[in-house]
Amino acid sequence: METTGGHGGGTGAALRIAVFGAGGRAGRRVVAEARGRGHEVTAAVRDPAAHGGLAGEGVRLVAADAADEAAVAATAKGHDAVVSTAAAYGQGTDPHAFFTMSARALLAAARTTRTGRLVVVGLGGLLPDASGRPLIDVLGVPEEFRPFCDAHAAGLAELRAGGDGVDWLYVSPAGDFDHDGPRRGRYRVVPRGDAEARISYPDFAVAVLDEVEEPRHRRVHLAVAW
Repeated sequence: METTGGHGGGTGAALRIAVFGAGGRAGRRVVAEARGRGHEVTAAVRDPAAHGGLAGEGVRLVAADAADEAAVAATAKGHDAVVSTAAAYGQGTDPHAFFTMSARALLAAARTTRTGRLVVVGLGGLLPDASGRPLIDVLGVPEEFRPFCDAHAAGLAELRAGGDGVDWLYVSPAGDFDHDGPRRGRYRVVPRGDAEARISYPDFAVAVLDEVEEPRHRRVHLAVAW
């Protein structure tokens, strides 16, 4: 069953939202969508000097690694919701350690700081398609990218294993991003992965903010597409 969404207008009550990985492609759109709805945002990045353009009215830029439990707790304190779009990839990184440690840090912060909502942006390739096979298997992801996909899966497993009592959501494109796509202000929630499905970063951010403001899904991997 598919459902539609995308009011994109805000609830009328300003929230305080911490966004980890705010300097990335998804993170920047989440920050922009949150500000467009009148929310106050703490934009957390590893190196604020590299993302000075994020700071502005209603946006506080801070240094915080999403895999550092103390930094996550300190950043999340006093916020109504936390969104993590943070990732680790490339030479000199350990994606498996990052995604597992980040999931644990985010869950711990949600408990100790009493943050109301935790939304983690993840990988659509983990979703099963209509045949029940994960998209990464259907698409034949090259072996050099499998450790990154497996690292995402380990992070999701941490949320599922340790997320009792936490209002968490793992959300991803049903297939992939349309990297240059526009903001249409709408999206669909779909029941499974679809290798052909696409959604733009701005409309993905609409879906994330809708779930922050008015949670409709909890403790699941949510797939969204146009």
